[in-house]
Amino acid sequence: MIGAPLPPDEAERLQALRDYQILDTPAEAQYDDLTHLAARICGAPIALISLVDENRQWFKSVQGLDAHETERDIAFCSHAILQPDVLVVEDTPQDERFADNPLVVSDPSIRFYAGAPLIAPGGHALGTLCVIDTVPRKLLPDHEVALRILSRHVVNQLEQRR
Repeated sequence: MIGAPLPPDEAERLQALRDYQILDTPAEAQYDDLTHLAARICGAPIALISLVDENRQWFKSVQGLDAHETERDIAFCSHAILQPDVLVVEDTPQDERFADNPLVVSDPSIRFYAGAPLIAPGGHALGTLCVIDTVPRKLLPDHEVALRILSRHVVNQLEQRR
């Protein structure tokens, strides 16, 4: 497993995340609606709104998993926030970053991941809207477009909540 490096803007990114005062808040229907849509559109059994803080990724919304957070050092989303567009991993055991990741080799046995970064107005990636499957697959171009659109809606919800 290859851990993700810290983003170059990590201090500012973390402050932007804290400014939303969203971490460790109860579930909210508007976020659950967006993960439900992402899962349905992409035909994925799991969809998350994941926010990456110093030590963990915390799930504001979860479809298809019982977990509410994971350690940051094993989080797929820690890799996704490093790029400006959707990160797609079609078959996790074939990707050296994730092949021996505990989330791949044991429950929930992730085999496919696609995550669109949640880019705040200041340009900082707070986390992702992601879909996950237990079988390898490809992400269709229309699904990738949908994830981008839905990730912008997540950020809009964060802004309205602020």
